[in-house]
Amino acid sequence: MSTPPAGPRLLGPAEVRALAAELDLRPTKQRGQNFVIDANTVRRIVRESGITDQDVVVEVGPGLGSLTLALLEVAKRVIAIELDPLLAERLPDTIAAYAPGQVDAFEVVLADAMRVEEVPGPPPTALVANLPYNVSVPVLIHLLTLLPSLERGLVMVQAEVADRLAAGPGSKTYGVPSVKAAWFADVRRAGAIGRNVFWPAPNVDSGLVAWTRRDPPVTTATRQEVFAVVDAAFAQRRKQVRAALRGLAGSAEVATAALESAGVDPTARGEVLTVADFARIAEGLSAARTA
Repeated sequence: MSTPPAGPRLLGPAEVRALAAELDLRPTKQRGQNFVIDANTVRRIVRESGITDQDVVVEVGPGLGSLTLALLEVAKRVIAIELDPLLAERLPDTIAAYAPGQVDAFEVVLADAMRVEEVPGPPPTALVANLPYNVSVPVLIHLLTLLPSLERGLVMVQAEVADRLAAGPGSKTYGVPSVKAAWFADVRRAGAIGRNVFWPAPNVDSGLVAWTRRDPPVTTATRQEVFAVVDAAFAQRRKQVRAALRGLAGSAEVATAALESAGVDPTARGEVLTVADFARIAEGLSAARTA
């Protein structure tokens, strides 16, 4: 009877530093390169993500492969999108060395996750990633837009960004990321991550954000139209929404008419409005312009 292949071995501090030394790699702030060196942390991320052996997972910024190996312990397949050619080229060898039984379940794509237009293989069902902090929100929104097959996911981002993504209307941290994420999914905070699990240690705290796909609000407006209203409403956060939308609407009168038809108080501020409110305002603007 043949022995089933062993599961992946995970990377610790010594392995991460050895891989980096082999590649003569100096992690750069510009690309948000902070590598996870703690096996318990990557296992926790995988556990919190809720993925199973039926999931096809997209990972962004796999780096040296710490989280990738933990994902391969559980997932059916992992597609890793890596911007750095040096890292993308090395990753298959790391998988072969540390997870020989999962080589066929892994593929790396050399691409910018903000500009990628397709993902090879079967449609991915989950997104699990330690997102580069400087581009975390646009990457998340781009992939949710590009890949409607994504059902759920968990991302590690800067703690402050995690708070914004998961914030509800009326809270101080509620803003553009909160509303745009809510268009696609139910979003929640899923814990905090300490600085000492990274090499080099970042100078910011990290947070986990979990999300589950749901249908966007029922509306005749396009997502782009709704997002344009969201951007305008928060561009000058302290302004009443009537004044904030004047530029987009063309006049204060059109903005007021659109808000009233949407059942939204023109003197309200953007921070108290739900994604469904913004969708109705976008519809109202379209109707007011036509009138």
